[in-house]
Amino acid sequence: MRRCVLEMRPIETITLTARQFLTGDMSGKPVTLAGELRIPKPGTDKLPAVILSHGSGGVTATQDRWAQEINSIGVATFILDSFSGRGIVNTFTDPSQLSSLAMMVDVYRALGTLAQHPRIDPNRIVVMGNSMSAVAAIYSSNKRFLKMYGPSNVEFAGHIGLYTPCNVTYREDGKVTGRPIRLFHGIADDVVSVEPCRAYAGRLRESGFDVALVEYAGATHVYDYFFIKEPLKNPQAQSSRNCWLVEGDAGQILNSKTGKPFDANDPCMEKGTTIVYNEEAATGTIKAVKEFLTTLAVTKN
Repeated sequence: MRRCVLEMRPIETITLTARQFLTGDMSGKPVTLAGELRIPKPGTDKLPAVILSHGSGGVTATQDRWAQEINSIGVATFILDSFSGRGIVNTFTDPSQLSSLAMMVDVYRALGTLAQHPRIDPNRIVVMGNSMSAVAAIYSSNKRFLKMYGPSNVEFAGHIGLYTPCNVTYREDGKVTGRPIRLFHGIADDVVSVEPCRAYAGRLRESGFDVALVEYAGATHVYDYFFIKEPLKNPQAQSSRNCWLVEGDAGQILNSKTGKPFDANDPCMEKGTTIVYNEEAATGTIKAVKEFLTTLAVTKN
């Protein structure tokens, strides 16, 4: 078995609310996060890399499994922990602990740090996220957000999102860098609906961007969590699966149908979710992601 060179790297970032993020208010609390860099082989050559950001459950065995799969094709990985440095265990019952948009600042800061590493090719760094962190992974392609929070001299080479919450239409979200975007989603996902991602991917493709959405019939949310062998049903879990939202003035998120400010008590919110591992969807996603990364790995910018 190939052994990776492991390094722990600090990431200096800030904690912002969604409104602060959208308005460019940088007065958030500074925080130091940590990430594990896995370099798949010794040497001096520069390698492509993937920043792996986690969902609302924090870093789990799923990120480790993804790192192993990606390392197996000669691509480095950086598992970024956005929770521990902030004293967060998970955001299941209290999503207000950290905005998914704040995690975008984290991945941009990680990009800037990895771009300076002697073993990492700064032109071939991809970001990948699932669920909560997929917002950061996909929308970090937005030129507006990149200008506000990204490093001045580097951008992501690709963006990968698994079961991404695409249900917020941000201002200027059709203006992206042009780097390839790959979305993967289960059609049976009752936590995060696939419908908004279909709409967003369609809009970007119509504008000529390299965007693909792969859908898996029967797959639920977190379908790649291999340790959830039996369906987990939570009849009280809240879901915004039927909420279509839009960015309003001064960074406010509005219900696009009512025009009113959105919160957890919005009438569009529903209860009841089911999650379970889906081997076919997980295997298909792993294969597609590795093929995508292999193509980028041999294409030097």
